[in-house]
Amino acid sequence: MIAAGNFQADTLRAGAAQTALPMKLFPEGIAVAFSDPRSEAPALWATEAAAVARAAPRRRVEFAAGRAAARAAMVRLGLPPAPVPAGPDRAPVWPRGLTGSLTHNQTLCIAAVARSDAFRAIGVDVEEDAPLPEDLIATICTLAERAWLACQPSQTRGHLARLIFSAKECAYKCQYSVTGQIFDFDTLEITPDLDTGQFEATFVRSIGPFAAGTCLSGRSWRGQGVIATGMALAAAPRWGLGGV
Repeated sequence: MIAAGNFQADTLRAGAAQTALPMKLFPEGIAVAFSDPRSEAPALWATEAAAVARAAPRRRVEFAAGRAAARAAMVRLGLPPAPVPAGPDRAPVWPRGLTGSLTHNQTLCIAAVARSDAFRAIGVDVEEDAPLPEDLIATICTLAERAWLACQPSQTRGHLARLIFSAKECAYKCQYSVTGQIFDFDTLEITPDLDTGQFEATFVRSIGPFAAGTCLSGRSWRGQGVIATGMALAAAPRWGLGGV
């Protein structure tokens, strides 16, 4: 696992306002770009459009905004923009030589893209910074995570449960590029460090090359009404399943 660096995102235009979103989620070498799913996105490439040909209008808009952000990230890597179609599992199919991750909520799309000879996998997630509904906490959080939440101030527990959810989504996306396996929320256990913004995602059971007990490290950030989480695995032979 590669420790998070000091990547600074540039200013994001969200509606009519300029909002600085400091993204200290990824090491150097990963390009991050943003788009606003409420704004009209550039037209999709033909190979991308097939994935949302029968989708609802809102889904098509979100899909296009994510692909626009992905192409902007490619340009920041010094590469020409290229299509990012969806595979049969609906996961993005990155151009040869690249890896990446996409995420969006109602107001923001984030794309994180890197060269695959430097990074094996990336995960990124963004959520509204709002309390996770109480009836979902038992489904998403393990007993250990719920015990940790119980020790936090009552007014922050719902937001921190949302942070755990985001960290699990982020780690799931990252591992999926390696394993291609789907699993439930209780397969990963999140240990947040609120002082540093770091978190560990520990496999409770073995998944592909990740043995039970393997920890993957990521980072989180809260601000501007969102919770964002990021994770990156360095490419072989430098990346180790047990972390750095």
